[in-house]
Amino acid sequence: MLNFLLRRLLSSLIVLFFAVSLTFLLTRLLPGGPFDREKGGSEKVEQALLEKYQLNGTLWQQYTSYLHDLARLDLRVSTKYRDWTVAEILAQKMPSSLKLGGIAFVIASTLGVVLGCLAAMRKDTPVDWAAMVGAIVAISIPSFITGPFLVAVFALWLRWLPVGGWGGVTHLILPALCLSAPYVAYVARLMRNSLLDVLKSDFLRTAKAKGLAAPQALVRHALKVAILPVVTYLGPLAAHLLTGSMIVESVFNISGAGSVFVNAIQNRDAFLLCGAVVIYCSLLIVFNFIVDLLYSVLDKRIRLYA
Repeated sequence: MLNFLLRRLLSSLIVLFFAVSLTFLLTRLLPGGPFDREKGGSEKVEQALLEKYQLNGTLWQQYTSYLHDLARLDLRVSTKYRDWTVAEILAQKMPSSLKLGGIAFVIASTLGVVLGCLAAMRKDTPVDWAAMVGAIVAISIPSFITGPFLVAVFALWLRWLPVGGWGGVTHLILPALCLSAPYVAYVARLMRNSLLDVLKSDFLRTAKAKGLAAPQALVRHALKVAILPVVTYLGPLAAHLLTGSMIVESVFNISGAGSVFVNAIQNRDAFLLCGAVVIYCSLLIVFNFIVDLLYSVLDKRIRLYA
């Protein structure tokens, strides 16, 4: 177990290092910069800004200087929002994205698994067809269409829920449904196909032959094996949902992290973009580690020290 943890920690640091390094270098190598003279400033002002933000040396000097600050957990100051540090921007924007993404993740994982199980247990019946057709529709329709449709029906027509903004629990329902809809479909399809394969397996037929009732065989044996591919998918999905969605946040007027990350690319804000990468990669590493732990719980044949 200790060897597994040490190897995982080392590999996580290596992944984080390469992700941040690649992001910083690509941002600095792209044409243009955060203080281009075309924006109205003189060459003297531009040079002063580059020196202030430690972007005036060679690319190697800029890179090593940033890594030195990052090792001290200093994410620096945003080159676009110059009165704010990257840490302050992320601390302000991330909570709403984390809350919205967390609710969407619960909806996607729970509802997706339930629908997938129902479809597999009722294969080739109207229940199966309805679940799979609904999944295809949810995957096919993008969020910028689903969002306005939900607003038009539930906010403007029925007047059950608020149009958008950030407030109480009711403000979270529509954006969470919009954000989770395609992933409910992905999880449902994945769960259905996996469970159908497990239901045909020899060990399940043996369990039934020994007198185990079908519901007990499903819960005690089939689901534990069938859900493994779903757990694998849910790890990266959690990191994706928790770091925000620009489209959903824009449709429902939510001040989250999704738009900040995208605008950082457009503004050549290398420090803010690298901070976003650190957050995303850290969440991805954590949830993949949780996935490995769940593997060992769901399947006793898997050992973490192997």
